[in-house]
Amino acid sequence: MRLTIDTNIYAALKSGSMHIRELLEKADEILVPVTVLGELYAGFQIGRLTEKNMNELDEFLSKPGISVIEFDKDKSFRYGSLIKELRKQGTPIPSNDVWIAASVMDTGSILVSRDKHFKNVPGLLVRDL
Repeated sequence: MRLTIDTNIYAALKSGSMHIRELLEKADEILVPVTVLGELYAGFQIGRLTEKNMNELDEFLSKPGISVIEFDKDKSFRYGSLIKELRKQGTPIPSNDVWIAASVMDTGSILVSRDKHFKNVPGLLVRDL
């Protein structure tokens, strides 16, 4: 099972959620979109524990089976298509979340998120918690 995690799932994992930990331990692969990294880095730099949080994230990303999803032309095209479709449906979502959805769909993985609006993205496989 390939899982892609949203920012709120990484935060829940770091907060000690056993449910999240158990779910991620069952995964064959855990993917982290570059957009999620940007959101995490922003939060770390605003917070008081910047260095500690950066080190913990680096340690997490260095584990076997964890990869970062980078942007490319195909994801960018999918992003544009999703923006159009979500507007047409009347269900727009935040831009960063459209990038996350485009990244997930490009990998064929399942997104794990606590954000309910991802269910509005046509064709996106979501495991909400």
